[in-house]
Amino acid sequence: MTWRNLTLLAVVPARGGSKGIPGKNLRTVGGLSLVARAAQIATAIPGVDCAVLTTDDAAIAAEGRRHGLDVPFMRPPELATDEATSAATWRHAWLASEAHYGRRFDLSVLLQPTTPSRTVAEVERTLEALLDGDHMAAATVSRVPGHFVPEKILTLDAGHRLRLYHPDGAAHATRQTVPAYYYRNGICYAARRDTLVDRGQILAEDCAGVVVDRYVVNIDDPIELEIANLLGSRPDLSGRAG
Repeated sequence: MTWRNLTLLAVVPARGGSKGIPGKNLRTVGGLSLVARAAQIATAIPGVDCAVLTTDDAAIAAEGRRHGLDVPFMRPPELATDEATSAATWRHAWLASEAHYGRRFDLSVLLQPTTPSRTVAEVERTLEALLDGDHMAAATVSRVPGHFVPEKILTLDAGHRLRLYHPDGAAHATRQTVPAYYYRNGICYAARRDTLVDRGQILAEDCAGVVVDRYVVNIDDPIELEIANLLGSRPDLSGRAG
């Protein structure tokens, strides 16, 4: 299988350590572990050649295999710390997969388990944006809520007096006048081989933004796990069935 005649590798990163939620990647949303949910998407992408899990944890590796992911290598300890970057982890998985399968992958997508509501269509849209625009990389993003944009942010001075953070903040009494800002929501990253393997970049200087126009929960804290379970049971809130 190929994606538009290009070989495609899906990578699910799931380390064992987590300070905010112990055992986070094995926690469940709608009765399925976060790893299982990522595996369902990774293995269902049309044209995907290989779908691998990169982890340092035996229980996570077993869960990934149960749900169709290959685990041909274990992640080295230096890439399983809080300080390890996503780019370094993804690059290691890409090269280790090429060594294991004896083939070169032209493209790869990174699917973090902590964004469990992703759809195959959103991954496809990210790949299409990467190739149709001839970009170096692509990433899904969500719009920053109006009350969190720089023009609405406040600071406290030494006397505990509120100050506007942005010099133009006073000109924006309502959120309708504030420029659009976006943040990475973790649904999908896509990259060409030379972008990640050769340059070590994810958000390259030519990275397409794929806007997801619905609420997206990215699980870092226990409350976000609760929200994810709520959204999974309320399609009117999440924008899709759980």
